[in-house]
Amino acid sequence: MMAIHSPLRSCQAMLFIPLPFVVALLLLILFVTVLRRDGEVQPNQPFLALILLAVLQSVLSGLRWGYGVQAVGVIMPVTAAMVPPLAYSGVSRLVRTSRRPLPTRIALHAVPAAVILLLMAFRRDAIDLALVLVFVSYALAILLLMRPGADALRLAPFEGAVPAYRAIIFAAVALCLSASVDIFVFLDFTWAHGEHALTLISVSNLAVLVILGIAAAAASRSRAPAETVEAVLKSETTEDKETIATVDALMEAKRLYRDANLNLDRLARKAGIPARQISAAINRAMDKNVSQYVNDYRIGEACRLLAASQKSVTEVMFEVGFQTKSNFNREFRRVTDMTPLAWRERKGGSGVSSASP
Repeated sequence: MMAIHSPLRSCQAMLFIPLPFVVALLLLILFVTVLRRDGEVQPNQPFLALILLAVLQSVLSGLRWGYGVQAVGVIMPVTAAMVPPLAYSGVSRLVRTSRRPLPTRIALHAVPAAVILLLMAFRRDAIDLALVLVFVSYALAILLLMRPGADALRLAPFEGAVPAYRAIIFAAVALCLSASVDIFVFLDFTWAHGEHALTLISVSNLAVLVILGIAAAAASRSRAPAETVEAVLKSETTEDKETIATVDALMEAKRLYRDANLNLDRLARKAGIPARQISAAINRAMDKNVSQYVNDYRIGEACRLLAASQKSVTEVMFEVGFQTKSNFNREFRRVTDMTPLAWRERKGGSGVSSASP
């Protein structure tokens, strides 16, 4: 019986052992790519640290579950407890500038890891429950920050605000998934003596690490879904009209939308109006978020340039404030219901377009 099953087990080990290290290598390549991509701007350090931590966790997972190095089991719960605080810190840097001094913020987010260290010394049986609480608590905290939708990302450039928003929601879901896995593993050890724990941990943890790494890379770059608009829209107020008129005048006079790094915070400073007031006015009066509002101006000018000039689509894309073709094409289709080339072919002989935000 042993002779029959041993080769199968060896084959399973050969298939499993390389996987965490391959994932670690891919995440490391992702980290280098993000670092080079963001070389010209201030990087989101918590998100970069999150990707590196995902690399470390993947390596530790390979050592423990692939090679049976049990000593790393002492490190893994502590490093796992550092993942949610890093994700939250990265989101916070896009949402607002914290008023707390840096040492205070570091101390607060170090609490989960410190708690796990104490539990390892005195109550090891409570570690799994503590990790579940940490992951769920931070996931809920991130979702609370994202309640206003893409407009919550006041410090993210408008061009990447919506992809960043989606990536952050994805990361919050990944944190909840990780907590769910810990619960299932606990139940498996309780009822089935850990029969399925190895498979569940290895596959799910690697999936969560990949999701978090990709989400952090996407969010660091930083058409919102309809759910981001308030469910019950309040009637347009005089203040809303004045706010939008002020921002409209600024957009038309200064052409702020051409700034690829324009974000809600910078727009608010230029207009001399609180960011929340601008966001609320546009949401209520125009039924769209600020990112869409700014991109409408960009697409309006792009339409005029495509119809009235011989500039290439790429040149027009960069001139009006977009940095990626995928986002430019998506927003162009949202506004005009056609591609840039189709617009040029249709409008090329009819003079300057009248498209406007």
